[in-house]
Amino acid sequence: MRRMIAAGPPAKRPPHIALAGGLAGGLAGGSAGGRAFGFTWFGTVAIVLLLALATATAAGEERIRLGEFIPVNPPQPAPEIAFTDTAGKPASLGDFEGKPAVVNLWATWCQPCIKEMPSLARLQARFAGALRVAAISEDHGGWKQVGPFIAKMKLDQLPIYLDPKADVAHAFHAPGLPTSIVLDAKGRVVGRVEGGAEWDSAKMLSAIEPLLDSGALKKAAR
Repeated sequence: MRRMIAAGPPAKRPPHIALAGGLAGGLAGGSAGGRAFGFTWFGTVAIVLLLALATATAAGEERIRLGEFIPVNPPQPAPEIAFTDTAGKPASLGDFEGKPAVVNLWATWCQPCIKEMPSLARLQARFAGALRVAAISEDHGGWKQVGPFIAKMKLDQLPIYLDPKADVAHAFHAPGLPTSIVLDAKGRVVGRVEGGAEWDSAKMLSAIEPLLDSGALKKAAR
């Protein structure tokens, strides 16, 4: 399966990465007489474990349905979490109430995030006034790291927020980046998307448009 979600820098990756390293280290030690047997036994175990992990990962990604809108029914209250805008002013998900919102968790090192961001900007432009798009960066470096990236990508019209401690990602139990949470006008969670998506595609629009106020939608279409 084509990878559509990023697990994060090496320090944050799952334990099986360290396990594979530990097995490799174990193979390097021992006596010459024991190494052949050790290599065969540990090598077989390593292969079996890695195959099992790969299968489990693939199955998990299938269950997650990467890049697809997953409805949350009934709608759930959004967690009370704080982050900031690019100027350092405190912000929260409650600030988005009154209009539906797409809250996108991303990072500058995340390739699937980078790929989908232009379509998020197009979605924002298409439904300006009817829908909020909030791109919340999970980069530890804050605006110093994010600012140059936004300028380079020419995404100045996309509302950017900062969450350097990853509080938002933790609150939503994001398995990786990008993860997007869709809120209705009351601020409730009504859906989510794991992995990269084409946000202005017909399939995604069919999930987003029913959330929009008909009057605001008509104004946005003019």
